[in-house]
Amino acid sequence: MRFHCIEDQRDTWPVRVLCDAREVSASGYSARRGRPERARAAANRALLADIRRIHAQHRRRYGAPRIHAALRGPKVARSAAAASSG
Repeated sequence: MRFHCIEDQRDTWPVRVLCDAREVSASGYSARRGRPERARAAANRALLADIRRIHAQHRRRYGAPRIHAALRGPKVARSAAAASSG
């Protein structure tokens, strides 16, 4: 998560300053950027996009139980839907 903040702000601030603020080394940040995204992280990102789409599609009125029911095709824990809908 630390590196995502640096990635988001790197166009605004120098990487060295961002790394110092997050208390990580610039070499660690560079090494992390070179690694491919893990499969689980990619799956979670796709799931979060689906949850947000369903939530917005129903005018932000769907809570975790309804989102869970809408996502029942792939196996999704209700807690995953709850954590992302609010």
